[in-house]
Amino acid sequence: MAVIWGVVLHALGGFASGSFYLPYKKVESWSWESYWLVGGIFSWVFAPLVFGLITVPNLFEVLAAAPTETKWWAYFWGVLWGFGGLTFGLTMRYLGLSLGMAVVLGLCAVFGTVVPPIWQGQFGTLMSTLSGQIIILGLAVCVLGISISGIAGMMKEKSMTDEQKKETIAEFDLKKGILVAVFSGIMSACFSFGLTAGQPIAELAVQNGTDPLYMNNAPLVFILLGGLTTNAIWCIYLNIKNKTYTDYGNVTAPALKNIIFCALAGVTWYLQFFFYGMGDSKMGEYRFSGWTLHMAFIIAFSSFWGLYLHEWRGANRQTMRTITIGIATVVFSTVVVGIGNYLAE
Repeated sequence: MAVIWGVVLHALGGFASGSFYLPYKKVESWSWESYWLVGGIFSWVFAPLVFGLITVPNLFEVLAAAPTETKWWAYFWGVLWGFGGLTFGLTMRYLGLSLGMAVVLGLCAVFGTVVPPIWQGQFGTLMSTLSGQIIILGLAVCVLGISISGIAGMMKEKSMTDEQKKETIAEFDLKKGILVAVFSGIMSACFSFGLTAGQPIAELAVQNGTDPLYMNNAPLVFILLGGLTTNAIWCIYLNIKNKTYTDYGNVTAPALKNIIFCALAGVTWYLQFFFYGMGDSKMGEYRFSGWTLHMAFIIAFSSFWGLYLHEWRGANRQTMRTITIGIATVVFSTVVVGIGNYLAE
């Protein structure tokens, strides 16, 4: 029963992540680097501290008592994950929500799921059990679904004129988007590594009275601080280079409205980690497999949003059928992974 609850929590996290970019579409007159930085401050600083203080008793004492090496490793993986998050935003600009999410998170699912058990020396044990084999099968099904979605993107590229593509995604560029997406997908997997490295902090939080359901909110503070470091440096650099620092004080732009939408996007993005951390605590022996579920749910929800926002408008019937099959395959993969975890339980 705990695993089923874990799958539900991962679905909530996937919905939050698959939806977070929508408020950014309401931001007016600001450059990408300006609204990305403002949203990031809410996502990587305010939200982790607020939710951490609410769910982790004596949060600052727990963080102070954690081993320095553990904190640095969590922060280090957060910095690397920050590169993925940074280029993730660029992927949305070039490929749109549905195709961009599919490519990035597909790679992220593979690396984030497989590397932790290999690093911990558990992969051989995993493959020797029926439950472990089913989980790996689920990962393979997920990758298949992502590949089908990618094929649909290439079909869209070939079947539509440049004008049609620009109507739905203003900066659509398949080649540039794929290159950025590959880098983003690999680096984004570092979040999973950071959560694994930060487990001693989570365990310390439990020892200090934290409900195990919320224990991952403690290491999230360091992981997301690492993500902030990478993104803030790049966004401030672009503000200076492009002279877009004037966005923040531009009286002609609806500054308050922009901040509100940036805050909504940032907090929504944080909620994916909040629910992921909760779901992770319920996944049992093969908790790393929750990363596959998380990625698959994000791909599914973002794909639905992409269809709702007419990102595939103008594509032919065969292309629409292909993207539908891709989404359905990704959703099915979550069922397979869930069965594997249930058998392990």
